[in-house]
Amino acid sequence: MTSDTTRDSSPAAPRTLAEALVTGTVVLDGGMSNQLESAGHDLSDELWSARLLAERPEAISEAHLAYFEAGANVAITSSYQATFEGFARRGISRGRAAELLGLSVELAREAARRAGAKGVREPLWVAASVGPYGAMLADGSEYRGRYGLSVAELEAFHRPRLEVLAEAGPDVLALETVPDADEARALLRAVRGLGVPAWLSYSVAGGRTRAGQPLEEAFALAADADEVIAVGVNCCAPDDVDAAVEAAARVTGKPVVVYPNSGETWDAEARAWTGRATFTPEQVGGWERAGARLIGGCCRVGPTAITGIAEALAPLGSLGSLDSPNALDSPNSLDSPDPLDSA
Repeated sequence: MTSDTTRDSSPAAPRTLAEALVTGTVVLDGGMSNQLESAGHDLSDELWSARLLAERPEAISEAHLAYFEAGANVAITSSYQATFEGFARRGISRGRAAELLGLSVELAREAARRAGAKGVREPLWVAASVGPYGAMLADGSEYRGRYGLSVAELEAFHRPRLEVLAEAGPDVLALETVPDADEARALLRAVRGLGVPAWLSYSVAGGRTRAGQPLEEAFALAADADEVIAVGVNCCAPDDVDAAVEAAARVTGKPVVVYPNSGETWDAEARAWTGRATFTPEQVGGWERAGARLIGGCCRVGPTAITGIAEALAPLGSLGSLDSPNALDSPNSLDSPDPLDSA
């Protein structure tokens, strides 16, 4: 399928992702892991999909291409669980790890070029995934936060990987599946001065971060961060999205990013998904009306669902401005002098 899913009210298509978010809604891709698993790849070790950066990079490019062809405008790289520390446990040197991090961006770029050659409407963008500290631990703590580390220690962990990814030239850094406002504060410090915009996306449950902080307080950290072009949630249940989108738009005045899981639940001990899928593309129209401008899927959301999202959003047309009381120009109700400097 080829699809023009970036809805643009200007005569020329936007060149940057930030410009696109001003004029319309952009479709994100779906879960990398489920797409790779459906192609027969074993992702059961601690590196998860990042293992294939070293062993089967062409499989990652094919997964990105499948999502572009399904209607996605943005590919999120396979670097979520790719860290210097995680690669070191597998005997991979720091230099080689940096090469693999850079490769994650190039593979997504390659897929975008291939998609364009096959007639997929451009522009297509690349988001470099930056997973939380708990993803490196590979013990399920990314769904809990509260690692026992200071904000400064978390910043020191994230900054080197962010520098390498930024050097690779993505369109945006995806600070994603963040379970804890303290880690968000560290990430927001770490992206300063890199010259690449970012989005910040929390993993949430029941109106709070996974670590238990109120979402309004967590979102407020990004309200005055110039590097951040969108704020929102991912890797969460679809039922948690509505309230989160409203809060993110109201508190930050920024476009909202949202890409939930299918609705199934991850069992970290069994390393398996349980329950049934509850996410449907029909839900996304309400998210867009509430302020979402980057919409896609996370775990267990595949190309067919991304096509459904693209088709559900297309009839709504471009929303250059919001009409709801939660419009993106709403004042920030939780102002603070510099929340990132308090830890």
